[in-house]
Amino acid sequence: MRIDKRQNDELRPITIKRNVMKYAEGSAFIECGETKVLCTASVSFESPPFREGKGWVTAEYNMLPRATQQRNKRDISSLKKNSRASEIERLIGRSLRACCDLDAFNDVTIIIDCDVIQADGGTRTASITAGYVALYDAFEWMKEKGYVEKNPVICQIAAISAGIVHNEVMVDLCYAEDSNAQVDVNVVTDSFGNIAEIQATGEKSTFDKEQLDEIIALSQKCIERIMEIQRKCLAE
Repeated sequence: MRIDKRQNDELRPITIKRNVMKYAEGSAFIECGETKVLCTASVSFESPPFREGKGWVTAEYNMLPRATQQRNKRDISSLKKNSRASEIERLIGRSLRACCDLDAFNDVTIIIDCDVIQADGGTRTASITAGYVALYDAFEWMKEKGYVEKNPVICQIAAISAGIVHNEVMVDLCYAEDSNAQVDVNVVTDSFGNIAEIQATGEKSTFDKEQLDEIIALSQKCIERIMEIQRKCLAE
């Protein structure tokens, strides 16, 4: 039996609210159980040098000092970026770029800021899921303003945490489960059923292909449910 009495394939309650910030071109607030993340999408009319005037999507990730049980220091206090945050930012950026046509908009960078208000496991996957909603709305803003003819989003993207805890495969791990997981996995898929990212780590034990296949299959089914929540949110 899991800590919160869920079944191994059961998600925590998930809610997503859009347009929660007045000034951002796109924004979304997600709650996955006790995990709460605010995502904003900002449109900047410039592109990075390596894109030569084309479009780009990138992300920044930050955990507020009291998002966890004990206060974390802000990055500025150590004068360097937290390495964990940098790795998560790259994951979020790659995942969101996978859902849009970067050549459909020029001289524009969209920055997705993901701020963890409260952390209880799955903050990076929640950031991707809500980041998609914020990104979609930023593109809608661009379309309304005449910067693009149509929304460059080509598919949905969403993510879920999973793993092996007490020798059982389960999804949507809360912090207590994640910290005791033998195997820790993050799965990102699109609405075509394709895999955009898999992060799989044997934290306390190795795992075989059969176990990995089970984790992926279970995760994909859960992501389908999450995408239904995304669609419902965007339809409101």
